[in-house]
Amino acid sequence: MLTLTNLRKTFAPGTVNEKTALDGINLHLAPGDFVTVLGSNGAGKSTTIKAILDLIRKDDGTVTFWGRKLSDSKQLKEDIGVVFEQGNFYETLTSTQIGSISAAAYTQWDQKVYEGYLERFQLPKDKALKTLSNGMRTKLGIAVALSHHPKLLILDEATSGLDPVVREDILDVFWEFVQDEHHSILMSSHITSDLEKIADYITFLHQGKLLFCKPKDELRYQYGVLRCGQAQFGRLDPSEILACRKEPCQIDVLVADKEAARRRHPDMVVDDAAIDDILLLYVKGERMK
Repeated sequence: MLTLTNLRKTFAPGTVNEKTALDGINLHLAPGDFVTVLGSNGAGKSTTIKAILDLIRKDDGTVTFWGRKLSDSKQLKEDIGVVFEQGNFYETLTSTQIGSISAAAYTQWDQKVYEGYLERFQLPKDKALKTLSNGMRTKLGIAVALSHHPKLLILDEATSGLDPVVREDILDVFWEFVQDEHHSILMSSHITSDLEKIADYITFLHQGKLLFCKPKDELRYQYGVLRCGQAQFGRLDPSEILACRKEPCQIDVLVADKEAARRRHPDMVVDDAAIDDILLLYVKGERMK
């Protein structure tokens, strides 16, 4: 459905402000996948999405949708729904006006579906966008994105800054969308609690590099954090260590198979690893693989 190959982007090349934003990103979404892109601010999440949508010029690499480039077919734009954190519409427009504009822009526009989402999300039809809360604006963006029957949703920090109740409503809609095995979602976020609920795969970007893309269940149920002292650390096989972080009183070691680590090292503590634990060790610790 969506394939990124060797995606590269450097801002301000050859100057003192040069920054590598994307460093050889490879990623694939199959039909039915819900893939999340995690990373701290400046990791490359939004740059990746802008490169996918041809909103910035890529230095190298290719992006294909169903084997085609975005510029090759107008139909591709019909099949992709996009939601940005800041929204896509002028502040003075109402939901009704946005619906009319969208109907003219998309041949697949379904006014009945749109009105259904407005009702479901309890969105006013005749209030200007600037008068709506952040949560209502996000819901409106999702309503528009889903009302032209896309096969792929691309979401940039769509749940950022929203209260838990609103986020839960939105996550329910995303879950319903991917129940059709022909639909997929690519979503950037930094809220790991949301992603643990519904994502199939978790992709982690750091300083423009893709550190891993793993099934969520593998990370949650197989990865672990082994806690040991310096002497115990010296007995570990380097092949066991994904990343480690040395604290004054102990060393935290990320392992890919916590049960195997518990059997191999009964004198050491091996805790379950939350997604936040894994990301922290990759970012703050020393990566071994």
